[in-house]
Amino acid sequence: MFLNVVIVFTTLNAENRIINLVEKPKDFVSDLAVIGIYYFKEIEILKVALEAVVKESLQPGEEYQINQGILTMMEEGKIFKAGEVNAWMDCGNPKVTLSTHQKILGLKTAENEVLIDPSALIENSQIIPPCYIGKGVKISNSSVGPHVSLGAGTQVRDAQIKNCLIQENTQIEETTLENAMIGNHVRYKGKPTFVSIGDYSEIY
Repeated sequence: MFLNVVIVFTTLNAENRIINLVEKPKDFVSDLAVIGIYYFKEIEILKVALEAVVKESLQPGEEYQINQGILTMMEEGKIFKAGEVNAWMDCGNPKVTLSTHQKILGLKTAENEVLIDPSALIENSQIIPPCYIGKGVKISNSSVGPHVSLGAGTQVRDAQIKNCLIQENTQIEETTLENAMIGNHVRYKGKPTFVSIGDYSEIY
């Protein structure tokens, strides 16, 4: 198992190339932190580097870190360049996931991205933007939004839904949902409530 759960700081050279990674430094290294998103053009080289790391004996409390493999690749002359992000949006629990979901819908709306698939069938219903409505979604006699995403093939009937993240091929009927997260292939029909349920669940 490879873990990357500690704060790692990086330093760059004049060409914006990463030249070092330091985990939990005692002294100031830089104000640039690795956020755990990587793109490797040659993933097999990383695999070989990590296999070498695994062969080393760990001391009590130590962890395997992907950064050890990256440092090995740097020593072999591989080039790593840094990208920048404007915001860190977490998805660690339902509350922050829904907050991140709101921000993403806002960003996509600001970029004029089409969020309602033309194949969606919307009958006698109100869509309050921003909302994402996936391919083949069917909505009838309902109010959806703001800040709702409905995955492909999901059906909503006689419902009011706000600030919810609902995955694909799910059926929502005769309910009022707010701040809910619902998985794929779910059937939900019930009293107004907050729910966070996984795939293939049925609640009536």
